[in-house]
Amino acid sequence: MTTEALFDLGALGDDFIRDPYPVYARLRARGPVHRVRIPEGAEAWLVVGYEAGRALLADQRLSKDWGNASPSLGVRKVSVGTSMLGSDAPVHTRLRKLVAREFTPGRMARLAPRVQEMTDALLDAMTDGPVRSADLVTALSVPLPMAVICELLGVPSLDRPAFREWSDAAVSSLDAEARGRAKASMSAYLTGLIAEKRETPGDDLMSALIRTSDDGDQLSADELIGMAWLLLVAGHETTVNLISNGVLSLLTHPGQLAALRADFGLIDNAVEETLRYEGPVETPTYRFTTEPLDVAGTVIPGGGELVLVAMADCDRDPARYPDGDRFDLTRDARGHVAFGHGIHYCLGAPLARIEARVAIRSLLERCPGLRLDTDPAELSWRTGMLIRGPLSLPVAW
Repeated sequence: MTTEALFDLGALGDDFIRDPYPVYARLRARGPVHRVRIPEGAEAWLVVGYEAGRALLADQRLSKDWGNASPSLGVRKVSVGTSMLGSDAPVHTRLRKLVAREFTPGRMARLAPRVQEMTDALLDAMTDGPVRSADLVTALSVPLPMAVICELLGVPSLDRPAFREWSDAAVSSLDAEARGRAKASMSAYLTGLIAEKRETPGDDLMSALIRTSDDGDQLSADELIGMAWLLLVAGHETTVNLISNGVLSLLTHPGQLAALRADFGLIDNAVEETLRYEGPVETPTYRFTTEPLDVAGTVIPGGGELVLVAMADCDRDPARYPDGDRFDLTRDARGHVAFGHGIHYCLGAPLARIEARVAIRSLLERCPGLRLDTDPAELSWRTGMLIRGPLSLPVAW
């Protein structure tokens, strides 16, 4: 067993938030496992590098169940209700089976024309009038995934701004009280929404989840709340930042942008390379040890220790992706872990890919000469180590 001093990531401040990759690379050069203090204040075991990270993402000795978290960690559950995000097999297996039949890739693919309609309407609003500049986060990256997931679940349009505020606080705020208030507000709203759907069901996904059954087994009220939270928060926060990160990566790599404009057949590659190079999830939601784990000679103790896999580093590891810090649309980015790996692989990955593909291509087609309207160094980034993306993205065309 090897030991090392605690490395305080929070003390690195804005430099780490803006560009964590050099820090991860330096740690990776020393080994795959490091004892760190995260910006949220808790101590954790950080795992870097593709091989070790991918293996631990699928290692079921690491638990997602908050009941297995050590009380000494001082961390609190982010999500509400009971969902796949906070459960292990066999509970996770049961929940995923019930939900997967309603959240199929085929159903997601059938949404593509509606995603295009929504994108066109948002771009109409953004480009209408004499002003040829906008904050892309406000104009496209946030409202598109929010509209898609809310329509999918049957959330009334007037409630969407509140949802954005709650989910942003829940996944990015370093203020525990702010996260708690957001959770309480979201939980109360979802309880009311589910009651309405039971009374007056529609053809939306939430109504289908209420009806779905497997040999008489159905989602409980608490599980429905958890599933709605998972889909609304995880289902839109990741896509918001996938779109923003994809556009930012293209605008800061003009050669790659020109290649895509010359051949939109590269759009699928552009989305996959964005997921690898600047994915929207820096580290996944928390995992806790249920027994000691030996990772390349370092023993991570059992007893509910917090383990974070730096997925952002996994996907830039030169051992898996040569010249991993280079953004290259012609690269074979298959095998990246931006959507996770193992039983917790993101159920909404097909929908996220559709939205990013439609949004980025449509934006480039509608806005000739699209350019970043600020110095990249001036961009402010999401805080915390869960979601990665700029808070705003000023563009002009």
